Formats: sequence, structure tokens, C-alpha cells
Amino acid sequence: MDFIIEAAVKAIKQLYQTDVAPAAISLQETRKEFEGQITIVTFPFTKFSRKGPEQTGAEIGEYLKNEVKEIAAFNVIKGFLNISISDGYWIGQLYNQILPDDFAVAKPNGQKVMVEYSSPNTNKPLHLGHIRNNLLGYSIAQILGAAGYEVVKANLVNDRGIHICKSMLAWQMFGNGETPESSGLKGDHLVGKYYVLFDKAYKTQIEELKAEGQSEDEAKKNAPVIKEAQQMLQKWEAGDAEVIDLWKTMNGWVYAGFAETYKQLGVDFDKYYYESNTYLLGKDIIEEGLEKGVFFRKPDGSVWIDLTHDGLDEKLVLRSDGTSVYITQDLGTAQLKYNNFHMDKSIYVVGNEQDYHFKVLFLILRKLGKAGADGLFHLSYGMVDLPSGKMKSREGTVVDADDLMAEMEATAKEQTEAMGKVDGFSEEDKLQLYHTIGMGALKYFLLKVDPKKRLLFDPNESVDFQGHTGPFIQYTHARIKSVLSKANYQVNSAIETTELADVERDLIVLLTQFPDVINTAANDYSPAVIANYVYELAKVYNKFYHEKSILQAEDEISKQFRLQLSASSAKVISKSMNLLGINVPERM
Repeated sequence: MDFIIEAAVKAIKQLYQTDVAPAAISLQETRKEFEGQITIVTFPFTKFSRKGPEQTGAEIGEYLKNEVKEIAAFNVIKGFLNISISDGYWIGQLYNQILPDDFAVAKPNGQKVMVEYSSPNTNKPLHLGHIRNNLLGYSIAQILGAAGYEVVKANLVNDRGIHICKSMLAWQMFGNGETPESSGLKGDHLVGKYYVLFDKAYKTQIEELKAEGQSEDEAKKNAPVIKEAQQMLQKWEAGDAEVIDLWKTMNGWVYAGFAETYKQLGVDFDKYYYESNTYLLGKDIIEEGLEKGVFFRKPDGSVWIDLTHDGLDEKLVLRSDGTSVYITQDLGTAQLKYNNFHMDKSIYVVGNEQDYHFKVLFLILRKLGKAGADGLFHLSYGMVDLPSGKMKSREGTVVDADDLMAEMEATAKEQTEAMGKVDGFSEEDKLQLYHTIGMGALKYFLLKVDPKKRLLFDPNESVDFQGHTGPFIQYTHARIKSVLSKANYQVNSAIETTELADVERDLIVLLTQFPDVINTAANDYSPAVIANYVYELAKVYNKFYHEKSILQAEDEISKQFRLQLSASSAKVISKSMNLLGINVPERM
């Protein structure tokens, strides 16, 4: 709407002999209860007009109506000038902007961004929290790509440490050579099984030692299994061939299992980093920081940074024995990632329990003057809860990602069959549809909420075909495709329509907003912006569908115009859902 801003600047110059910058003109979408599409806030201009906001708005509105052919009418409500733009303008937008294939396709902006997400541990399967993480990361990557960024999707795998050794040790103790092939379990589930068995053995030994008179803290330190796990970790760090071989074998099982889950979830990565390769990298940065005076060494030899002047506290960055802590490793990995890709922005998709950690990490990198430090961003997200009793967890503590996805497909099957939406489908097509709807329901429900908010996920509610859900939007897309198919619709030239019904105009106005919605979502790192936009679009299309006959339109011109409007709506719905990582079916 640059033409309105330019005209408003001229109006103020002409009417009040005052120059204002275009940025001073605040445009808003007109509230639904008032006539018009664009609203100008007139309060700031009363100091130039020396008149009330209503009279100022009326004078500017009259000028705009007389001088700008695209402006058909205006009204003033208090300090708000509501502008009605001509039908000719909106029809032109449909044919010149929305219908062409390059609509909402941003030109490359010359900036590169890395989105790091998933970041699993290789001692257990992915769970519900990982699902939100993966969906957020993948969707943000899609949105930034649509906004013109070159995107690198990265996964930092936590494949080392005491927790990994716990699974390895338990497999040695209880496994009897069990493998994914012999057990029929996915590799990540098999390794997770032994992590649970370690924990049970550990707790049993703690209780036994407490019964012998040791305190709980003593028992935790002295339990034989934890000592053996610590010894295994020391052997791993020393490069013991037998331990390394077992580590590679069991991690291989896990990676195969993760790959299946990622495929089912519909996410992927361009680059993998492994903590086993990166955990030592930060030590050189610690030395560099000591030389620069950013860090200081305490008498015991440990290295710290004092962040009290920044409102934080003192932070350990290297232990007295020279071993690294998490922040050491993360400093090194951040440097490695920048060396590899020289990105302008780096986004870490990590739960909000790590908010403090990332404040410290980013602050240290800035104090060290590291290239790329100003482009770091922590996309912090809240926990996901399930209504109690909705699902059983394999491990009894967290909801397994594979179990949840299987339940989503089962729920989609139940509700889809109950509504009779699979008549005429082959068995193969039915299974694909249940997967598409189930995953769409899961993804949409988790992405429609602002990432920062904790949310309660209800599988049954998420598959409601009439609610604020993915399946409602998917069904709308399928409905449009059905109409286009019945009409044997082919893209053709502009139709000589001159007037629009209110609902037709509302639909075009909403469609024109799509490029701006993408940019807002990219700037806010929020898939919820896209999710709520496409829901509103689906609602308005359904209103149009019910109010205006398409296949039985009053004349051929109206029919073809409404088909083109329908095709444009399907295109934007499909693109929007794709930005959320959601597929839309052609028929339901």
C-alpha cells in the first residue's frame, strides 16, 4: 500500500504545508465492524492541522478520494480514517500479483542463516518435546527460505558423555548380544531400553547401600554401576578400542532409528555436528579469552568469566583439571559452525529451560569479538503437556515420538472414517490420507501457538475437522481442488469482472497479505503467524464457498472469476501449510 502512504504524505503537505516522512504514516487493517480495508491513524497530524482528529481525517480522506483513483470512499471514526479501495484495484491484484506463479516468492536477500534444531541424545528415542523442537526448527527454516534467506538446517547430536555410557554398560550387563534385528525393536528404542535398565539397576544398588548405612549422596557415588559407567567414559575419552567399537555400534542403531522418526515427521537436515567431534574445540577459545582478559583463572586453576556487570553472575568455562563444561564445548561449536558457513544469523531452537545458558553463551561470544556473534538468536520454546491418561509412555516418564505419531494416525483414521471421507479410496490411498491428516493435525496444533508459550496437546481435539485445526484447513484445500476438478479448470486470462461481492473482496484482500505475513513470521521467528493466517484464509474461503455459487454461477464470467479466486486460495493455502511442514491432500 505504498501508493496510499505517498498520497497521504502529499495530502499533509498540500493541506497543512508540512513535510512528513513516509514512516510517520501508520497504516492498519480496518477493523471488521467498519467499512473499508485500510485505516490511517490521524491523531499525529492534529499538531499540523490544528484541528480535531475527526476533521483532520475528513480533510485528508477527501483529498485522497479526489486525487487517488484507487480510493473509492472513506469514513472517519474518531481518530481513524478508514479507506475503501476500489474493486478495480483488488481485481488487478488478483490477476497481476496473486495468480502468477511467482506470487510470494521472495528474491534472495543475500543473507545466510543457520537453524539448529532437534539436538537429540543418543541414549534414548525422540519424545514429545523433541517433536515440538523439530517442527519449530523445520518450519522456521522453511519460512526464512521463503523470505529470501539462504538456509542451512543443522543438527548437533549429543553422542558422548556419561548418559551414553549408561546405555552401553547396561547392554553389556543385560543384553546377551541383543540387536535391533534380533529384538524387532527400532535401534533408538532398543538403546533406550538399556538406559532404563541401567537406571533401575542403579536405583536398586543405591537402596542396598543405604540399607547398609550409607547416606543417599554416598550411595549415589558408590553404587558399582555408576562407577563402572564413569570408568567406561574415561576409557572412551582415552580411545579404548573395545569401548569405541561398542559406542559406534550402538550409536549406529540409534541413528537408524532416528532416521525413521525424522522421515515420519517430515523433517530433514543439511548438516550434522556431533559432540564427540566438537567437545574439545572450545579449549583454544578459552586460551584466547585469557589472553584478551575476558576470562580469569582462579587459584585452583579453573577458568571463569565475571558477568556480574551484565546482570548475570560468574560462570565457570573450564574446570580446574582442564576438562571442558558445556559452555566450553558450545563456544567451540559456535566457532566451527561460523567457520564452515559464515552465516549472518544463527538460530538455536532449544527449550526455555536453557534460557540462561544461551544468554551467557551469546554474551561471551560478543565479548570475545567473534564474527557472527551479533546474529545469534535463541528460539526459546515452552513445554508440551498431554491431558493425563491420554497416552501411555513406553518408559513411563515421557511420551515417545513414534508412539504419539502412531496414535495421531489412528485418531485420524477413526475420525475420517466416521465422517465418510474415504469413500472410493484404495487401501494405499487411505493409509497415506491417515498419515497426512494425522501429521497435519499434530504439526498444526503445536505450531499455531506462539513458541514461547507452554501448551496442552490433545490428540483428539487436534483432529477436529470443524475446529481451529490442521484437518479443517486440509479439508478446505481438498474442497477447492474438488471444485476445480469438477469444472475442469484451466488457468486462463483475466475475466472482465468489474464489481466484487463483499466476501470476494475480503478473500482477495486476505490473499494479498500473504507476502507480508511471510516476512512477519520470518522476522518474529514464529510459525504461529503463518498458522493463524492460513486458518483465517480457510474460514473466509468457506464463507465465500457457501455464499457464492461457483459451478452454478449466474453467468460464465462469474463462474470463471470464482474459479480463479478458488485456485488462488488453494495455492496460498498449500504454500502456507508447506511453510509449516504440512502436506495438503488433493481429495478427502
